[in-house]
Amino acid sequence: MGGNHGPDQHHAAPKHGRPMRLGIGGPVGSGKTALTAALCKVLKDELNLAVVTNDIYTTEDADFLRRNAVLDDDRIMAVRTGCCPHTAIRDDISANLDAVEDLEDRHEGLDLVIVESGGDNLTATFSQGLVDRQIFVLDVSGGDKVPRKGGPGVTASDLLVINKTDLAPLVGADLGVMDRDSAQVREGRPVVFSSIREEPDVPKIADWVRSSVHDFLHH
Repeated sequence: MGGNHGPDQHHAAPKHGRPMRLGIGGPVGSGKTALTAALCKVLKDELNLAVVTNDIYTTEDADFLRRNAVLDDDRIMAVRTGCCPHTAIRDDISANLDAVEDLEDRHEGLDLVIVESGGDNLTATFSQGLVDRQIFVLDVSGGDKVPRKGGPGVTASDLLVINKTDLAPLVGADLGVMDRDSAQVREGRPVVFSSIREEPDVPKIADWVRSSVHDFLHH
């Protein structure tokens, strides 16, 4: 899949009177949908939230969220991009933006809309015209060399999540190396190590989301 090589062509949307929009991106199989589901379960009783999922040809991720009853069905919308995922979250954001705005119109007083990208590579980032904050999810099965490879998703996202830490011994990944290399390429931006299997309430990530929503809505 190709990456995002040109500058972001979309201006950030005005913040007044709307929810924070959070993008969750990362490679195929890194755990984006599982993280989205976990955040919905943890935050739905304290935040008014909704979700947009992206798949190239199916509605599989949205269907997963509905089957797991993480939110009411009418709070979950699926976008079938029909193209490389990065195109729909950065270059031509119209379908995603329409879905986000539809949810905002349908549910008054939303605090947070999560936009989950389809699986993409390390260069995939969201347009500032679509989201206000971005989480990028890696998993350790890609190897401990992945963070030092960089790429905008790894280096520039607001939060980097290194997921499936429980698999590290099985795949020979050194979490210490991943921690060191992430710190070097991210220049102080936060990194969280996570195992959704071991901590299904994703406490550190949920706390970061809470803080981000609070700052967005009150500043």
